[in-house]
Amino acid sequence: MKTTFDAYFWEIINTVIVILFFILLNFILKKVLKGVGKRSNINIARVKLINRYITVTLILIALLIEAFVLGAERDQIALVFSSVFAVVGIALFAIWSILSNITSGVIMFFSFPYKVGDKIMIHDKDFPLEAIIEDIGAFQLHLRLDNGNLVTYPNNLMLQKAVTLVQKDAIDEEYD
Repeated sequence: MKTTFDAYFWEIINTVIVILFFILLNFILKKVLKGVGKRSNINIARVKLINRYITVTLILIALLIEAFVLGAERDQIALVFSSVFAVVGIALFAIWSILSNITSGVIMFFSFPYKVGDKIMIHDKDFPLEAIIEDIGAFQLHLRLDNGNLVTYPNNLMLQKAVTLVQKDAIDEEYD
């Protein structure tokens, strides 16, 4: 008599291989990203944020591969993904500014010339700012004005406005 383990032996083996492969890939990508962050003197919080994005992306890819391992048909997966993308597309259209800020945050991670601790001037005709960057998050920057007020400035606007470096005064944080 065939047990459940015998019936699904190859699926179990392939699942273990997929899981181990993606754990190893995630580990390698985190090390590479940490190295890029150190060499480029990028704030550790920004490195951790991009690490989370990478982990979520790898999990989604692993789940897709696992569906094939467990015998899902292409038509079934295409139906699920088209339904999910339709719902997500409608939701993102409704909240496009959030998606825009997240995308800008990723772009800023790789090509933003300023870092936490730098004093910058944002040339905005309606609301010009001169402030010190306290934090760079997924959605916005936290800017500390000279009077002590904290301003949150959306990432997507940061990429659209002219910015001048007033004073380079980086706050160094240790990498683990």
